[in-house]
Amino acid sequence: MAVKKNLSVVILNYNTGNYLSECLNSLHEVEEEANLDIWVVDNNSSDESLKKAQRFFPKFNYIQSGDNLGFTKGNNLALRKVKSEYVLILNPDTKILPTTLKTLLDYLEEHPQVGTVSPRVELADGSLDWASHRGFPTPLASLLYYFFKNDSLYHLSNRDFSKPHEVDSLTGAFILTRKSVLDKVGLFDEDYYMYAEDIDLCFRIKKAGYKIVYLPQVKIIHYKGISSGIKKHSQQLTTTDLVSRLRSVNFFYETMKIFYQKNLAADYPFFINWLVYLGINLRWALAKRKLKV
Repeated sequence: MAVKKNLSVVILNYNTGNYLSECLNSLHEVEEEANLDIWVVDNNSSDESLKKAQRFFPKFNYIQSGDNLGFTKGNNLALRKVKSEYVLILNPDTKILPTTLKTLLDYLEEHPQVGTVSPRVELADGSLDWASHRGFPTPLASLLYYFFKNDSLYHLSNRDFSKPHEVDSLTGAFILTRKSVLDKVGLFDEDYYMYAEDIDLCFRIKKAGYKIVYLPQVKIIHYKGISSGIKKHSQQLTTTDLVSRLRSVNFFYETMKIFYQKNLAADYPFFINWLVYLGINLRWALAKRKLKV
């Protein structure tokens, strides 16, 4: 009988209602697939999501931040404590399906050059969560996507989705990696409050020489945008107020600039960078009117 692998799961919670408990229950139902060490960090939620989770799953590890620290600082509270060989960064608005964890862990063990791997991440309607299958947002990729509706570079839409293949970036809703990789490249960059921190982490993982792989044979469900309230498909599910939604829109576009400045701007001339920032500002202005991205 194969030895179960040690996996630490880090979940950041903020006002997710019943989704957190449902996520934890989905992990509980697949606990035979790995030796799970589950950490829940609560970013000072005002709802009952944390209390309900603690009542139903008292043996899990809980950290209460005392303030809303954002995605990066909140996750890092637990990531600094984990000891397992493998680490899963997971959103509370997800559902883990049977065989997914074991399949992905086996894949990592069999492919030491792979730094992180993702299943097919599906939205509630069964469509692909494109944030889990991205190219890096270079000026060309962004130009083609935003102005010509061509996502062959931005979302790598021309790949064979029936077979495993490399991508540039995964979604922060599900990042399965090795502790040794995080020890080498660092945890989430806390210059990002929320958004783009997943792209930044993947950028550093690839820069360190690791592969990032999409494995479509298994999947999870992602009820996306519950905490932020700015995703079109979850507008009817979220309880986030208008002030918080505006803050989320601002973080979304602020972090675009941060990522570009940190990782891409030095590779392009001034006029290209100026156009990139102009494009971000224009889309930002439109998003603030609609309160969705």
